[in-house]
Amino acid sequence: MIAGGHPDAMTTHSSSRVDGRGGAQTTLSTADLRVLVDGALGAVPRGARVLAVISDRTRDDNTPELFPLVSQTLARRRAARLDALVAQGTHAAMGQADKHDKIGGGTADIPLLGDIFDHHWDRPSELAEIGTLSGEEVASLSGGLMRDAVPVRLNAHVNPRQYDLVLVLGATVPHEVAGFAGGAKYFFPGVAGPELTHVTHWLGALATIEQVIGRVETPTRRLIEAAAAHITVPVIALTSVTTRQDDRLVTRALFTGDLRGSLRRAAEVSRDVHVRYTGRRYRRVVALLDTHYDELWVGGKASYKLGAVIEPGGELIVHAPHLSAISATHGTLIERYGYAPLERVREMVEGSDELRANLCVAAHLAHVAYGSHRADDGRIAPRFRITLASRLPEDTCRRVNLGYLDPHGVDLAALEADPDTLVVDHAGRDLYLVAPDN
Repeated sequence: MIAGGHPDAMTTHSSSRVDGRGGAQTTLSTADLRVLVDGALGAVPRGARVLAVISDRTRDDNTPELFPLVSQTLARRRAARLDALVAQGTHAAMGQADKHDKIGGGTADIPLLGDIFDHHWDRPSELAEIGTLSGEEVASLSGGLMRDAVPVRLNAHVNPRQYDLVLVLGATVPHEVAGFAGGAKYFFPGVAGPELTHVTHWLGALATIEQVIGRVETPTRRLIEAAAAHITVPVIALTSVTTRQDDRLVTRALFTGDLRGSLRRAAEVSRDVHVRYTGRRYRRVVALLDTHYDELWVGGKASYKLGAVIEPGGELIVHAPHLSAISATHGTLIERYGYAPLERVREMVEGSDELRANLCVAAHLAHVAYGSHRADDGRIAPRFRITLASRLPEDTCRRVNLGYLDPHGVDLAALEADPDTLVVDHAGRDLYLVAPDN
């Protein structure tokens, strides 16, 4: 029997820094969201130039509902302009139709809308250096896991000469790199340069996924919030908690105001909404991968969020008939090195200038492998096998150290009948743990 977290009654929080409402059993209506948005933006002056940082299509959140409300409130406040910047990190850019859908363009009036900018993390001409985290700061923030100074480079649009206000529209869920998505993560690595993109991912790997995912106060969170302190444009966060209910997206909570505080309030609710407890480990887990994840770069969330409930030496089957690529951006490197436990990835990084220059890829290799155990012959081995049932050919799967299954030959009914197998629908959304973390 799988249970969710321990739902609270609806909570309401209001202070000079964070306002909002929500809880694990709450459903906020459009009218509720409008009231919270109006309150958050009530002091925006006439003529303000506003930039909204939004998620991309790999995030299933309420941006299509929230963005029109923001635009309508800003129009009533007589703001001058509303542009959007997609916090896509290193993901491929969305097409125009996906961008239109992401901001709710087909369902509501969106006044003031100007440009929707893609983020190009690897184009120096589109980045601006706004500060530096010294080696001493990095060592302190990371708990000694990393010690090199890192420049704080950010998309050049996040600039007081261009905008009077930046809004961050994002949802909070457990996350393998930062602990929880949301907050400063929308800047770093969402719209960051390569340095912090690589550093944040590798730091999350070094801290180990089991000590990071589903926790707020992580080394990566400390680092990205220190980097965000260098941003000089005023920032207002609109941080949501959303989930699917009867295949309909519902908003459980919305907290607005301070970037740091709204994330923590949302994470309190997310723990109850997005963490499920199984009470045991399974020999086999079958992940029916959510269709939002069309490449393994993001589809690796099946491993991140299910690895804790797989027995050592067990198997994770990722069933994803829609998945057709390892990664449009990083696929060549991933196929060159392959998925492996952190101990092995660290050795590969030490021996490869190429991987040292692409630490976000190194982190991905370790994160997907999830963990390790000592095999009977004394060697460090992956904690469990991963078998991919997708559109990827068998030779590609073998090249990256994954098993292969024909997705059309998988007998899901038989697997569901096996008491030692857990079948998870929409895998990658919720975090599965054996028991509450006391």
